[in-house]
Amino acid sequence: MAFFSLFLILLMVPFSNADWPPSPGYYPSSKFRSIGFYQGYRNLWGAQHQSLDQNTLTIWLDSTSGSGFKSIHPFRSGYFGAAIKLQSGYTAGVITSLYLSNNEAYPGYHDEIDIEFLGTTPGKPYTLQTNVYIKGSGDGNIIGREMKFHLWFDPTSDFHNYGVLWTPKEIIFFVDDIPIRRYPKKSDATFPLRPMWVYGSIWDASSWATEDGKYKANYNYQPFVGRYNNFKLSGCSAYAPAWCHPVSASPYHSGGLSRQQFYAMLWVRRSYLVYDYCTDYKRDRSLTPECF
Repeated sequence: MAFFSLFLILLMVPFSNADWPPSPGYYPSSKFRSIGFYQGYRNLWGAQHQSLDQNTLTIWLDSTSGSGFKSIHPFRSGYFGAAIKLQSGYTAGVITSLYLSNNEAYPGYHDEIDIEFLGTTPGKPYTLQTNVYIKGSGDGNIIGREMKFHLWFDPTSDFHNYGVLWTPKEIIFFVDDIPIRRYPKKSDATFPLRPMWVYGSIWDASSWATEDGKYKANYNYQPFVGRYNNFKLSGCSAYAPAWCHPVSASPYHSGGLSRQQFYAMLWVRRSYLVYDYCTDYKRDRSLTPECF
């Protein structure tokens, strides 16, 4: 099984926190051109809860509304990212996100690739949740593929780069250019293949976001704020000609990870991974065949 092989490798690699953060040797956030917000995005909802100052977009949630934005064009592959700064203090129940989805094109049967920051209570770290949906259902039968991480820095003290590489062969999630998760295509049934738009949002997910809904959004602490800049939208749009080739986030044009990137990812998995759906034996394993 793939995850057992990775587990054995993790045990053999002599990492310590003194090594952090390990250099990935390649920095995709510097390889792709930054764009201004309105060059690639538009408001989706909660326009009165958005403001743009210089190149930084601020969105916020209060008791009246949250806010979200959406890329102008859908993509069939690419590298998508932003630098994000989260709010400190009590943020339980609040989700700040950057993700790809085609939910508006395929309601109830959509694909999605998520970077979500799960709000927290003072003194506890943020959790970064990554997720992949394939032809999910909007009726409560969504099969998520969650992996959750803590971070090796305080995401409220400064902006940090978060990104997703999506190609026809793999999905790679990055934090400050360190790959934290690679999701390879093993079959058409377990991989998103239809074009998706890129979104960002802040919203109330009190029913599940913080310790499975134990702590809810408390509007005595409003507004809850997320800040975004250094936007990246690089790849093949859904309207690009067939000869448009997927971008790479590694030194290899063919994609994948270099050895240095791979070991940096193992360091994250060993030190900061807090949940992996493939090792959750309460899950129906027949629904996630890519784990085997």
